[in-house]
Amino acid sequence: MSTYVYGITASSHPALPEGMGGVGDPPRPVRVLKEGELAAVVSDAPEGLRPKRRDLLAHQNVLSEAGAARCVLPMRFGSVAPDDGTVTGVLAERADHYKERLRTLDGKVEYNVKAVHNEEAVLHRVMSENPEIRAMTEANRQAGGGSYEQRLQLGEMVVAAVKAREAEDATEVQSALEPVAEAVSVGPESTGWLANVSFLVERDSAETFLAAAEQVRKVHPHLDLRINGPLPPYSFVEPGPSGPAGTTLGADTGEE
Repeated sequence: MSTYVYGITASSHPALPEGMGGVGDPPRPVRVLKEGELAAVVSDAPEGLRPKRRDLLAHQNVLSEAGAARCVLPMRFGSVAPDDGTVTGVLAERADHYKERLRTLDGKVEYNVKAVHNEEAVLHRVMSENPEIRAMTEANRQAGGGSYEQRLQLGEMVVAAVKAREAEDATEVQSALEPVAEAVSVGPESTGWLANVSFLVERDSAETFLAAAEQVRKVHPHLDLRINGPLPPYSFVEPGPSGPAGTTLGADTGEE
């Protein structure tokens, strides 16, 4: 039977709630494998596991329950090892790496911040900031809309100005929140967001971080700021070298 791995923690971690269920239908019982100073939160792996909503939520719930008492390094959904022995072997092989990560991330949570422009508001801002665009808009209006070439030129200018504003706003969002975070991890670029950044925050400082995010909203009303958290520190668990027999117990990205 293959072993499904939810996360890695210290072997001294308090016992998990009685009867906790994990992925699968019916849910597989969650258990703990210990190896020296480390432990892995695992269950038997169901066959044909796919990232369905039910199982994604089960994975997250196990991490939330286990992480409520003490730091747990979250693994990506679908981390499966051939058997229990392979998991404990990986723990032994990478003991120094995992212990260092547990020490560093203890008492910390992750907040993922995504930002997108309010289209109408950002166009208004671009117009107000760019006299050349305003002048060409007015000239086209007086000319009954302007020629095709003039309209095309105006459109290209607006697109360029919006892209420049996107880059500036992404930098400003990160710069405003970085001072109230312990670490920052920039997510992959996406056409849907101008900023996708994860921040590592002391659990006790969460209110300060959220207050800073709210201030960003007030200062930049043309931005739609979306905050997801507190989360396990998905973006701050480096997977380290690959394990024996091709096993990789890697970190979850935490991205949606």
